[in-house]
Amino acid sequence: MPIDPLPDAWITYTRELGVALHRARTARGLSQEKVAYAAGISAFTYQKFEKGESRPGTPMNPRLTTLVALCSVLEVPLVELLPKDPPNLALGR
Repeated sequence: MPIDPLPDAWITYTRELGVALHRARTARGLSQEKVAYAAGISAFTYQKFEKGESRPGTPMNPRLTTLVALCSVLEVPLVELLPKDPPNLALGR
């Protein structure tokens, strides 16, 4: 059985998360490279996260440990980065 593509709401949600990462980073005057290094991920991965992607055309889906590390580096609580209304991905599963 083929896997259903992710809903547009998830794509929007991940893009909003990317915007929040960008805002938090620029508010602290940090480069993408410094944030990535401090969080233990590659600069390329972090750059994609700010775009809301993990691979070109694929919505980001970072590990919880990665998000927590980014929050620590950016000095923001996780709830501040996550968009307000997450999509319901459990429908039909």
